[in-house]
Amino acid sequence: MLLNILIVLATVALMEGVAYATHRFVMHGPLGWGWHKSHHEETEGALEKNDLYAVVFSILSGALITFGIAGVWPLRQIGIGLMVYGILYFIVHDGLVHHRWPFRWVPRTGYLKRLVQAHKMHHAVEGRDGCVSFGFLYAPPLANLKARLKANASVRSRRDRATAPDPADRSPALK
Repeated sequence: MLLNILIVLATVALMEGVAYATHRFVMHGPLGWGWHKSHHEETEGALEKNDLYAVVFSILSGALITFGIAGVWPLRQIGIGLMVYGILYFIVHDGLVHHRWPFRWVPRTGYLKRLVQAHKMHHAVEGRDGCVSFGFLYAPPLANLKARLKANASVRSRRDRATAPDPADRSPALK
């Protein structure tokens, strides 16, 4: 019993790393931006295309639990850990940070305030490049995030200038 609980808790903890990597390299990458872009833009209605990620992870969690119940140890415990992480994500990210619930609570102090601020810094950048704070339940120190945002802004500015069309170019496509 204790080992099963430890596997669930370890899965919840490891999921923050998986979520960070998935958010940074898949959702903000060319493969997953098509779904995740809706989360960085104003959308109409209660749902956004980005919510399909929750559907995918729910199916994965359900499949792991099902195979675990069928006797493939420790898949049930891993699936439960994934489900617990999903519930925490739903409470913290969708409820606390983005206020997708009918009630709103804004933390004034402590870690939850830092978590909300870190995620708002993630959304401070337009587009998928140059964002910071890709985790969902871990918030790096805000001073570090501000410094990285500032550094990323200067990199984006140089890149935008380098890729901008030359106004002196009089090619037929620009006429």
